[in-house]
Amino acid sequence: MVAVGDGINDAPLLRGADVAVAMGRGSALAQTSADLILVRDSIEELPRTVELARRTQRVIRQNLAWSIGYNLAALPLAALGFVPPWLAAIGMSLSSVVVVLNAMRLSRGRRRMRSAACPSAPSPSGLRWRSSTS
Repeated sequence: MVAVGDGINDAPLLRGADVAVAMGRGSALAQTSADLILVRDSIEELPRTVELARRTQRVIRQNLAWSIGYNLAALPLAALGFVPPWLAAIGMSLSSVVVVLNAMRLSRGRRRMRSAACPSAPSPSGLRWRSSTS
């Protein structure tokens, strides 16, 4: 269940939701109960936030698939001595670079989404994420 709220009375609902969104000018209790805070106080940010979350999940899956595939292919070859250690180290470094570059695509897309919505929009995304461990 997804819940959006801004007041003290919304805190129990936000705490029990699978995904909870609080407004930036809402009560502190609502904000501490939420997973995500819309800093700009505009519900119009929510669809863009959902799209960014979906794109982020896709990139995470891509990076995990690449890492698992590379390690399943390269580690046995290195362990059996078919690849010298120096080449295995370079390959692992290049694999990490591929993962980082793939993740960096998200920041390019966020700028594109912001400029399409409002070309004169300020640089910050208008979102503040809370850690799920707190």
